[in-house]
Amino acid sequence: MSVLVLGLSHRTSPVELREQFAFAEAHIPETLAQLRAQGIADEAVILSTCNRVEIYAATKLEPAKAFGELKQFLVKLHAYENSLTDELYTFAEPQSVHHLFKVAAGLDSMVLGETEILGQLKTAYDLALKHGHTGARLNKIFQRAFNVAKHIRTETNIQRGSVSVASVAVELAEKIFNTLAGRDVMVIGAGDTSEKTARALLSRGARSVIVANRTHERAEALAKELNGRAVRFDDWSREFAQVDIAISSTAAPHHILDRAKLEPIMKLRRNRPLLLVDIAVPRDIDPEVNFMENVYLYNVDDLQGIANDYLKQRQDEIARCEAIIVEKAKALFDTRAVISPLANPRPAYGNE
Repeated sequence: MSVLVLGLSHRTSPVELREQFAFAEAHIPETLAQLRAQGIADEAVILSTCNRVEIYAATKLEPAKAFGELKQFLVKLHAYENSLTDELYTFAEPQSVHHLFKVAAGLDSMVLGETEILGQLKTAYDLALKHGHTGARLNKIFQRAFNVAKHIRTETNIQRGSVSVASVAVELAEKIFNTLAGRDVMVIGAGDTSEKTARALLSRGARSVIVANRTHERAEALAKELNGRAVRFDDWSREFAQVDIAISSTAAPHHILDRAKLEPIMKLRRNRPLLLVDIAVPRDIDPEVNFMENVYLYNVDDLQGIANDYLKQRQDEIARCEAIIVEKAKALFDTRAVISPLANPRPAYGNE
């Protein structure tokens, strides 16, 4: 039984495409059950974040057949009617294991070396594990991936500097407003990334934080931790007259803010500049609002430009990280075979 990976990420597809394949966490266990029931995978994990959707599958099928069925499954599940070519990447062993290790260590992230992906990967694995969709094969490989990520974090400088989506969003805010002093912030969706973004904004001088979340108890808990204020989710738009920055990251399947809704709000704000950072996939904010005067909208792909500024700082560390991954992968496969360099690994099937 071999481990395969099929997915699409910020490297191969824009957010407009990724959001069409995003999985709500509540639907993932059922999807994993379908994968196994159809005989496509014996074990499976689905990772769905703002930057990637990936299926990790342990299967007895030949790789070419398995990749074909995985692609068909994914396309049919999301009712996607167009063709997919270079947007999807596929990896068979050993490249599939290399890829998982790179993802866990933040080497395949939009922000090189970022730490949030490790937590997201652990959540995805735990979800599959708790519902009985992993076994000896994936359990061993995922546990090893977590150990490799920890080793790279402690033995290299790959995570030096600004290394998260939240911190990059803060950098963007400071470029728009010059300073965050006296700025009021709203966080829509009290998830992990939103919480980190709020903390980073406050640490850079933001005056206050308003938290809105569908589960009001969660909004209240986070607001208390941040010395902020919680509002009910249905009331968040009423607060826009006072905020300068809004960070949106909900799990809504559709836009929660569009031009028709924002135009009267901007009149109440007397057209003061408003920065909107949409880190949700599917996107929370209709791209059309970016054409409004004094409204600055950025999505997860827009953060790529800022992330690239940090790439050179970590370039020298990439070789060290990849050497660690090669060593750990060799130990996992218990072989002395030479494994090719990882900077741009060529998968056995497809391409990334």
